[in-house]
Amino acid sequence: MRGLTNKGVLISGGSSGIGQAAARRFLEEGARVYFCGHEQAGVDQTIAELSSLGQIAGMVCDVTHEDHVARLIDAAELTLGGIDVLCNNAGIAWEEPFLELTPANWDRILAVNLRGMFLVGQAVAQRMVVRGTGGAIINMASKNGLFGEVKYAHYNASKGGVVMLTKTMALELGAHGIRVNALCPGYIVTPMSEAIDDPAFVEAYARTYIPLGRVGRMGEVAAAYAFLASDDASFIHGECLVVDGGHLAA
Repeated sequence: MRGLTNKGVLISGGSSGIGQAAARRFLEEGARVYFCGHEQAGVDQTIAELSSLGQIAGMVCDVTHEDHVARLIDAAELTLGGIDVLCNNAGIAWEEPFLELTPANWDRILAVNLRGMFLVGQAVAQRMVVRGTGGAIINMASKNGLFGEVKYAHYNASKGGVVMLTKTMALELGAHGIRVNALCPGYIVTPMSEAIDDPAFVEAYARTYIPLGRVGRMGEVAAAYAFLASDDASFIHGECLVVDGGHLAA
């Protein structure tokens, strides 16, 4: 991708899954990466696995807390010399039928997936505006932000909120040269999805719902992150890029 060499990239939720795959991809593109994860072991393991590819550092952060986010942004700016790209990636999910959904679980999903997205996105955007050199912010939404799915009312609501947050951020930040887009992956095999669904379900799901006949890979979403952050996407703004093997086309 053009324009990623030596860029400072911050990835929230970068110690596993799609976030870790994105860290790998940005390092391969010649960028410098700072990331956060929810536990120290994951942060340490990610640094150990990826440090041979380039400059990478990270810390533990709970994106639902303003003071944690403030420390994250300070550390990322100090390490990177400024944040050029934000992959606003931290998120959680689990199945829970609507009629059984507890307020506590509703609040937890919304806190991480939407409040955390807002806190990190706003904090980074404020720094980008002060720097005055523009930047790119990519928010992790989901195909579930564009249509419903049973047993995921809390998750669907959070990702629908991310879609509208992204569009509003794009309207307000474009004048500052900050491009804002969202990714909307379909079914991607990640540690989180593997903890929810068994292989037989995944195979049947792909055969029934995905025209390409398979589920997605983490690296394919990481490539979409890199594209939206790159100069190749310089006129793409306020959009939701769907990465789902044709699922929504059906």
